[in-house]
Amino acid sequence: MLNVFIGLAMVGLGLWGVDTIRSLTDIATHAKEGSIIWTAVVLGTVFLLEMCMHVASTWISAVLGVRTQNMMQQFFFRQLIKGKWSGIEKYHSGDVLNRLFGDVNDIVDLMTDILPTTVIVITQFVASFIYLYLMDSTLALIVVITSPIFVLLSRLYFKRMRRIVRTIKDSNSAIQSIIQESIQHKMVIKVLGRESSMVDRLEQRQSLLRKQIKARARFSILSKTLVNIGFAGAFLIALVWGLFQLQAGLITMGVLMAFTQLINRIQRPMLDAARLLPIFVNSMTSCERLMELEELPLEPEAEPITLDGNVGIRFNNISYRYTEKGRIIIQHFSHDFQPGSFTAILGETGAGKTTLIRMILALINPTEGTVEAYSSTLNHTLSPALRSNFSYIPQGNTLFSGTIRENLLMGKPDATAEEMRHALQLAMADFVFALPDGLDTKCAEQGGGLSEGQAQRIAIARAILHPCKVLLLDEATSALDVETEKKLLENLKQHFHDSTIIFVTHRLAVVDFTSDVIKMERLNG
Repeated sequence: MLNVFIGLAMVGLGLWGVDTIRSLTDIATHAKEGSIIWTAVVLGTVFLLEMCMHVASTWISAVLGVRTQNMMQQFFFRQLIKGKWSGIEKYHSGDVLNRLFGDVNDIVDLMTDILPTTVIVITQFVASFIYLYLMDSTLALIVVITSPIFVLLSRLYFKRMRRIVRTIKDSNSAIQSIIQESIQHKMVIKVLGRESSMVDRLEQRQSLLRKQIKARARFSILSKTLVNIGFAGAFLIALVWGLFQLQAGLITMGVLMAFTQLINRIQRPMLDAARLLPIFVNSMTSCERLMELEELPLEPEAEPITLDGNVGIRFNNISYRYTEKGRIIIQHFSHDFQPGSFTAILGETGAGKTTLIRMILALINPTEGTVEAYSSTLNHTLSPALRSNFSYIPQGNTLFSGTIRENLLMGKPDATAEEMRHALQLAMADFVFALPDGLDTKCAEQGGGLSEGQAQRIAIARAILHPCKVLLLDEATSALDVETEKKLLENLKQHFHDSTIIFVTHRLAVVDFTSDVIKMERLNG
């Protein structure tokens, strides 16, 4: 809105400048009485005000543009983080990042620059045309005779360019996805000896992108050339008409000077519109891509519910499949994970062990049946509001880049140094205190700088710090040796003696520490 206001002020100042130039010329040619000096001072003041307005507009776009960009990125980041667990998996993480940065920047440009400029361009065209029409109606009509042609070309341009821009954005997302995956799985690529093939794969996508950009450039050049030819012809005709009028003594030199200024101020908005069209098409395509993220389903907002006393989990005849026509993962499963129990869930890959954990965390809902969390006094169907009662340790390396301290504080933001020390000891992660920087040791992305087992034990310490009534472990000790795992399980059993522990594992040794065992089988139907 500020840019629109400043732009409209600049339109008014521009017309004032045209009128002042007309007066100054007429005074110099004795067609009008007046002071050249004072009129020149007025014209200089107009130029100075225009420069000030331009500086203000640039400053507003820069400062408020960053703020708008941050707000939009936060909005879509919140959508992704608070959205349902299912839904986002159809988008590659590289594509999502491309949308959060590239597409958001396009929308910010649309809001802070393109839309205000469009309003200004239209206003400048209308105001300049009215001014010119009042001076010479024939000349005004000659100048704008190219407008219908411009509108027709714009419609054709918009449709074709929109398709081209979409393919370019998709190619950029694909390129970012290839690079991101290759960096994440660099070790696998090296072991398989696929370095050259990955580079070739990137080159193929880049080659396609170059072809798409060339197609956009050719179409854009053709469109702009046709528009420029039309405008140049209209300008030449209008100029010749004005010269004949001047020769016949029907207008003054000042009026002719005003003619040339106004012709520029009428045609320039059209040229600006031609320049804005590809940016506008690009922004509209970005809008479509971001709207796809915005339409991802959100989890229901609710205040966290903390259950009193010991908590159990009850599955009541549940069945589940990930897609409507997909394989049945779990069928007619019932079990009561009683409060204070330690249960091991065994089974082959694809038997549905991790699916049970996702149901407990209310990341997914059963296709049939119900899952409940209960205590001695309350009984709730599992929902996101109950997650505050759980602590979860997934398989693999789940550390964030930052220090070990920062990773631990994610489990309990107000944890003291003594509490963190105790959690690390329980998790068999005493090695942290032998590191030169101790808790302030920095971890790279995905725990870089630490072994898989070390990173896993720090993640377990983080889960220990998080207050919970139910502890969920999904192959959480897969990177540990047998002796370390046994000692860790003893510590967990002692520390969480009042809590319900559910341990998904392939290791039979875990069974010795549990009070209950569930064996799951893969369904083929």
